[in-house]
Amino acid sequence: MTDCCIHPTCVVDDHVSIGSGTRIWHFSHIQSGAVIGSDCSFGQNVYIASRVRIGNGVRIQNNVSVYEGVELEDHVFCGPSCVFTNVLTPRSRYPRRAAAYARTLVKEGASIGANATVLCGHTIGRHALIAAGAVVTCDVGDHALMSGIPARQTGWVCECGTILPDTLRCPECGRQYQPSGTGLKEVQP
Repeated sequence: MTDCCIHPTCVVDDHVSIGSGTRIWHFSHIQSGAVIGSDCSFGQNVYIASRVRIGNGVRIQNNVSVYEGVELEDHVFCGPSCVFTNVLTPRSRYPRRAAAYARTLVKEGASIGANATVLCGHTIGRHALIAAGAVVTCDVGDHALMSGIPARQTGWVCECGTILPDTLRCPECGRQYQPSGTGLKEVQP
C-alpha cells in the first residue's frame, strides 16, 4: 500500500493489496484478502469484503458494499448506495458459506446508477449502463442500457457514456457500433 491515500477513520485489515494513487475516504472498511487496483476512488462508508477483486480506475461512491463473489474490472463506476448481493436464498438461521456465493462480474467500463441493485450470479457487460434504481436480474450485454424493475434493455450506450441513436453512431465522439452476440461491438474505421 504505497502512494495511496487512506482516511484515518478507515479500517484496512491485514493482507490487503491497494494500488498506487487509490483514495479511500471516511469510515470505509477493506477486509483481508481484498485486491484493489491503482487510481481508484472510494467514497464515504464503502465496504469491500474478503477476496473481492477491483480493477484500476474504479469509482465507488458513498454507501456501497461490495461483497465476496463480486469482481469489478477496470474503470467501473458504482453510483451512491448501489447494492450487490452474493446469495440468492439467504437465511439468518442457516448462514451460507463462501462456497455458496454466486459470482457477479462487472466488466470494464460499466456503470451502475445510484440505488440500483445487482442480484448475484450475473455478468454486466463492457460499457453497459444500469439506470438509477434499476434491479438487475439477468446478464447484461456489452453497451446495453438497462432500466426499470426488473431491469430491461431500453437502448444502447457508447463507450463515452452517450445514449446511442438507432444508427448506432455516437453523436458525441463518432464511434460506430454494430450488433454482436448479446451486445454491441465497435466498428473499426
